[in-house]
This record gives sequence, C-alpha cells and structure tokens, in this order.
Amino acid sequence: MNSVKALAESPDLNSIPSLYAYYTNSTDSPALDPQDPIPTIDFSLLTSADPDQRSQIIQELDRACKDWGFFQVINHGVPESLMKMVIEKAGEFFNLTDDEKKIFEEKDVLDPIRYGTSFNSKKDKVFCWRDFLKVIVHPEFHSPNKPFGFSEVLLEYSKRTREVVRGLLNGISTSLGLDQSYVEKALKLESGLQICAANLYPPCPQPEVAIGLPPHSDHGLLTLLINNGVSGLQIKHDGKWVDVKDTLPNSFLVNTADELEIFSNGKYKSVEHRAVVNDRVTRISVVVANGPALDAVVRPADKLVDEERWPAAYVPMKYKEYLEMQQGNQIVGKTCLDRIRV
Repeated sequence: MNSVKALAESPDLNSIPSLYAYYTNSTDSPALDPQDPIPTIDFSLLTSADPDQRSQIIQELDRACKDWGFFQVINHGVPESLMKMVIEKAGEFFNLTDDEKKIFEEKDVLDPIRYGTSFNSKKDKVFCWRDFLKVIVHPEFHSPNKPFGFSEVLLEYSKRTREVVRGLLNGISTSLGLDQSYVEKALKLESGLQICAANLYPPCPQPEVAIGLPPHSDHGLLTLLINNGVSGLQIKHDGKWVDVKDTLPNSFLVNTADELEIFSNGKYKSVEHRAVVNDRVTRISVVVANGPALDAVVRPADKLVDEERWPAAYVPMKYKEYLEMQQGNQIVGKTCLDRIRV
C-alpha cells in the first residue's frame, strides 16, 4: 500500500498519477458559500433545568436535522485542550514510519484498528487523496500503541464525545415526539459502536482534479468532526454544495447519518458531504462515528409509522450488515441507503 503522504512528499511531484484523477469523470458542481448560516446548537441548553430553554433548543435541533442534517455544537463541555491533543496525536501517528504504520494495514472492515489510504483501496476505481486511521473505541476500546500517549487521549476523547452524542440523541428522540431515552433503548446504545477516524489530506499539486473523499453519507446515527483549522468539508444543502468554513472555535461539526434517517422514517435525512483538498497545507480531521449496537436491527420507530399515512420507508436491517455493505463497496452518494428503501 502506498500512502498519499509518501506520494505528496516525493520530490518533483508536479502532477498527480491518473489513479487520483477524480474530476476528469465527475459531474459534481463546485461549492458555494452558504446563503444561510449553518445552524448552531448550544449543548448546555439541552441539559438545562429550565423547561422553556430546553423546549426551544429541541425545536432548533429539530429544524437543524430536518432542514440541514448538519449543525455546529457549542458549550458541549469537552475541553478545548483535549480536542487539540487528539488532532496533534493523529498528526503524530501519520508521521510514524511506514513500517510502524504497516502493522495496522486494513484487512477487514471490522478490524479494530485499520490504517489505509483512499476509501476502499481494493474496490476504488479512482483513489481519494487521503490516508486514514480508523479505530473502534466502543463497546470495546482499542488503540494503536504509538505514538506515545495516543491511547490515553483517545480513551478520554471517546468517553467525552459519547456523552455529547447521548445528550444530542436524547434531544432528537424528544424532537421526534418519542420518549427522551427511546433511541438509546431501541438501538442499544449502551453497547453502541463508536469509531474514531483520523484523516490526513496532504497538499496536492492538482487540487482541482483530485478529491479527498467523494460525495457520501455516513453509516450510524450522528458523526462528530473536528479539524486542524484547515477547511475542506463541503455539504449538500437544498441540492447545492456549500463550503463549511468560518465555524465557531471549539465547536463540533455534527452531521446526521443513515441509521438516523431510517429510524426517523425519513423525517431526518442523512446529509451528503465530501472533502476537497488544497495545494498549500495539510488538513487533518478527526471524525467520531456513533452508531447503534452491531446486533441492533434498525427500522423506522414504531411510533413514526402509520400504514396509511406514513408507511415504513425502509427495510429493517442489522446495523452490522449495513456497515459491512457500506464499508465493503465503493463510496458513492447514498447508494447503500437506496438499496433498503421500500
């Protein structure tokens, strides 16, 4: 496996190998600046003792999930120092020697620690300008043994982000008209799957031709993202691609994912997004994907189905099977979700 990092650092690289030429055969349109500000959710209000405050923020969460499938979360209680340290340690991992990283080369999509390049290098016809490390951190915690201190930082970060996700899903449960803990119980979140993924997008000599990650939606319920201050995330909003930049400091960027779309019977759509690259600086992002338990069967919530008015729009499927289907194929838009629509 050749990493993009090694390729980007090779001397005299003025153009990219044809294997990485994405935009020569893509019809994706360029991104614009968003016309409306990206929604902001103040997490502290979700746990407020004031029922009016809580009710108002749940309405805002409902609108953000319905209209955007994307929002930034502030006042979430995760220390800024911890968020910075996770990015730093991710960078240190990618700076390890190829031999040190090769131990973790991916074999199976459910390997607890996977290091790789592109999305699925066995299936991709066009490669993504990206190296990654994916680590399963819950229900069992795993971590690479290098760099020094990474494991401790990752453990703390995974715990703290799970608390944020639990709070958000309690709010979403309420906004869907269900009991606060309905999502948690129905999808067995006590043993829910949590994957921490670090992405490295090195400078690219032809950023207009390459892609960091092509348009896709995520598996799971909610995805939390932070980065090293370099923008590159774009989301699809009202059918148009928009740039995500000028986000609030110390905020989480959160997007809705496929299992939430299924569970809400289509009320909250999973958002399509992509990562673009630049020719100046390295972008590092750390993404935490939060899903149901692997053995949970995900289907539209009973209370959100009415055979006459709102019939179930998705076929029930075990989360593990969905995950293997999505991760084991090429990454193309929402094709996995399309396969289980009724």
